[in-house]
Amino acid sequence: QVQLVESGGGLVQAGGSLRLSCVVSGRTSSTTFMAWFRQAPGQEREFVAAVNWSPGNTFYADSVKGRFTISRDSAKNTVYLQMNSLKSEDTAVYYCAARPRGNVYRLSYDYWGQGTQVTVSS
Repeated sequence: QVQLVESGGGLVQAGGSLRLSCVVSGRTSSTTFMAWFRQAPGQEREFVAAVNWSPGNTFYADSVKGRFTISRDSAKNTVYLQMNSLKSEDTAVYYCAARPRGNVYRLSYDYWGQGTQVTVSS
């Protein structure tokens, strides 16, 4: 059974950095693509970034390109989201997600974590 557990959220000032982690247990071919989504209060959940375990292709939303970096450590079954130059509009609950195939930008992922809160103060 696949489980995703996020950590690393918190409160940070604008311009600061945070690194989120997502530990994947029960990793199989059903978790080929790993992604981060976020949801701000009153907003729809939106795509942030995605990566595949091999060969490590990455995908980003335009709003985070150049500021966020997604990476994976296969030995640790962990996916990271390094967030730099944070802005107040990055405030949201960040979710880790996994799917076997398909359009990485869409919400139809098979597995989701519980989410971790990121708050950026201006």
